[in-house]
Amino acid sequence: MSAARPFRILGIQQIAIGGEDKQRLRRLWVDMLGLEVTGNFVSERENVDEDICAMGSGAMRVEVDLMQPLDPAKKPAVHATPLNHVGLWVDDLPMAVTWLTAQGVRFAPGGIRKGAAGYDICFLHPKGNEEFPIGGEGVLVELVQAPPEVIAALGDRAN
Repeated sequence: MSAARPFRILGIQQIAIGGEDKQRLRRLWVDMLGLEVTGNFVSERENVDEDICAMGSGAMRVEVDLMQPLDPAKKPAVHATPLNHVGLWVDDLPMAVTWLTAQGVRFAPGGIRKGAAGYDICFLHPKGNEEFPIGGEGVLVELVQAPPEVIAALGDRAN
């Protein structure tokens, strides 16, 4: 590793769970476990119809996104891996992307963009390659720009 890491991971922002039928996912997460549905996100580009659920509040709020594909035959196949991805709050997303790229971390196509919840996001690729050998070792990892209130609440507890 080169220089000291110029950003901090503050906590878990979300987990995303995929299935062929999000109503079946809702039976567990909403009906049985009591999570609140706070929104819905549909994207043809990302082949997803997702219910955004939440537990906790304020800076301790964690999203659980329940996702089904718009077309099960198309990519990305949000249902193919039931634990689709883990989202991590980061205090400086552009700096994190720049530094991690320089360290050999592979990012998925798409760059930094607005995510379903309205925060800037980007994804670490689940697999490294020759040019960028560090990947998620099979796990898609989302980096999410933390808003000021999350940075203030979690910043002192972060690594």
